[in-house]
Amino acid sequence: MNAVDREELRRWGDALEGAPAERILADAAARFPGRIGFATGFGAEGCVLVDLAARAGLAIDVFTLDTGALFPETYDLWRRLEARYGITIRGVRAADPGAPDLWKSDPDRCCELRKVRPLRAELARLDAWVTAIRRDQTPDRANARVVEWDAKFGLVKVNPLAAWTSRDVWDHARALGVPTNPLHEQGYTSIGCAPCTTPVLAGEDPRAGRWRGRAKTECGLHARPARKGEQR
Repeated sequence: MNAVDREELRRWGDALEGAPAERILADAAARFPGRIGFATGFGAEGCVLVDLAARAGLAIDVFTLDTGALFPETYDLWRRLEARYGITIRGVRAADPGAPDLWKSDPDRCCELRKVRPLRAELARLDAWVTAIRRDQTPDRANARVVEWDAKFGLVKVNPLAAWTSRDVWDHARALGVPTNPLHEQGYTSIGCAPCTTPVLAGEDPRAGRWRGRAKTECGLHARPARKGEQR
């Protein structure tokens, strides 16, 4: 995308700031017909986006990065969402997942092989991708725009829930009966792969249960590129 297009993207994002998530999704689907996808990790936010897109009948390719290490409850939720909305959520697996227990010795490498590389291959076919990130989740996500250029993967990134809070997400899910992961009711506020996710205690950060005991807070999909000279 050239400099002129980047400026247009900025103006589009400014125009959509504060707009309902439904409008953001609809605008993105209309702008990139047949070339937009949504990678869901089946968090509550992702389930809400599936609900919004399906009820509006938007042509967005929905897929998930199946690491082979998801919770049984997550696989069950996957099936329930497909049945509820009459859609297919494609499972994308790594060609080279590494050793079965790579997460123990090198979780960054494990995420790179099982999530980042497969996602990069999927996004190479697209012009835009939808994510379920919110600004209040992590420092890497704090400055996310509703629509922005994704320098890491080289395409447009659409974040319809960027300005939402956790309460906004759950209010929508409960009001419309959106299927969600039962693990949330057991203290799992952020759910990833089973070996690397634990419940969160009262007063802890909502993502404290991800890679517990490590400084790691992102799998690499939404980490912003380090600036020149910056240590990450």
